[in-house]
Amino acid sequence: QVQLEESGGGLVQAGGSLRLSCLISGSIFSIDAVGWYRQAPGKQRELVARISNSGSTNYGDSVKGRFTIQQDDAKRIVYLQMNILKPEDTAVYYCRADRVATVFEPEFEYDYWGQGTQVTVSS
Repeated sequence: QVQLEESGGGLVQAGGSLRLSCLISGSIFSIDAVGWYRQAPGKQRELVARISNSGSTNYGDSVKGRFTIQQDDAKRIVYLQMNILKPEDTAVYYCRADRVATVFEPEFEYDYWGQGTQVTVSS
């Protein structure tokens, strides 16, 4: 069983910072990549940042230069450092692990989502 647990969300004023954490647990054999996504009310879920198992990263255009994604392989935690937050960053932020194989069935790969954490940026 693979589980993703996000934490670190909250209320912050515009211009402030938050750091989100995504803890990945379970009998994991491999993970292809981990991404942070967000969904604001009435909008589609969008990619915020993604990091591959090789360490390459990509970011959504609206967060480039403000957000940074990092991973701690030993702890299986992926962080999203969010700086210079804006009211339009307000959303539920989700963590997703791509193409996860477990030690019990390493030949099968699945994607997994966390439950999300709310980020609210006040103006």
